Amino acid sequence: MRADRLVATLLLMQTRGRVTAAELAAELEISVATARRDLEALSTAGVPVYPQPGRGGGWRLVGGARTDLSGLTSREAQALFLLAGPAAAAAPEVKSALRKLMGALPGTFRADASAAAEAVLVDQTGWGERVKDRPPIVSLLQDAVIARRRVRLTYAGREKSERLVDPWGLVDKDDVWYLVAGTAKGRRTFRVDRIVEAAATDDAADRPADLELAKVWEEVVEEIERRRSLLTADIVLARRHFGVLRDRFGRHCELVAELPDDRVRARVAAPAPIMIAQELAGWGALVEVESPDSVKAELARLGSELIARYIP
Repeated sequence: MRADRLVATLLLMQTRGRVTAAELAAELEISVATARRDLEALSTAGVPVYPQPGRGGGWRLVGGARTDLSGLTSREAQALFLLAGPAAAAAPEVKSALRKLMGALPGTFRADASAAAEAVLVDQTGWGERVKDRPPIVSLLQDAVIARRRVRLTYAGREKSERLVDPWGLVDKDDVWYLVAGTAKGRRTFRVDRIVEAAATDDAADRPADLELAKVWEEVVEEIERRRSLLTADIVLARRHFGVLRDRFGRHCELVAELPDDRVRARVAAPAPIMIAQELAGWGALVEVESPDSVKAELARLGSELIARYIP
């Protein structure tokens, strides 16, 4: 919209002090003619901008006229730019917002804020992995959350089903997106990559007035972690290997006791015996399972299968 461009033009002039029509056109991705018309429109509307002809000329603000953003400290400005800076490269909207915010900051804050915006680069692609694109359906769900509109979706869980939900918020957890929503049966969490179809309706969504998405997500995580730690197993291994074991099991691994001969007793957890056995099978004789018998039995079964397949 032209109003957005005029605001962006004014803020850009506040940041740079002087700008040419060509520079403005390149920054806002418009034609030079459009940029020139926008500058003239600001002047006609009474904004104190004026053209300066000749080499080194351009358009300037008379007397350093500016808008001001009050209530923001230097450290707060740096924190905002540190947070939003890495996203600016991928989202044009973020880049535009940062430019406007930069223009509204007091001059003494701008250098640090600009440095903060370029201080961090986020590369979310693991070594040897392909770039993970954000699921297209996320934008639709995000719009529904903001507009507070109910969503009708087809979900492929254990069985494919159609749901009418009140979207409360979206969570990106390690590149896996989740929709937290209210349903006729209470709060539910849906993996976005399992949503086959989704469409926003014209019905207003029911969202608790005191809802805090962060707290709701904490409850979801605690519930899931409880399910993932229904069974525990005590194992013994060399102290030097404990760090690797903890990396594999994450929060479901704890140090129980220090043992002689530089060994330790650790406790790991998972939903079922087979899941612990599958994780430990690759360790071979480096670990010794003390309990329970169900995990020992699964390890023995896995060992028998491997022997039957690979030993003539």
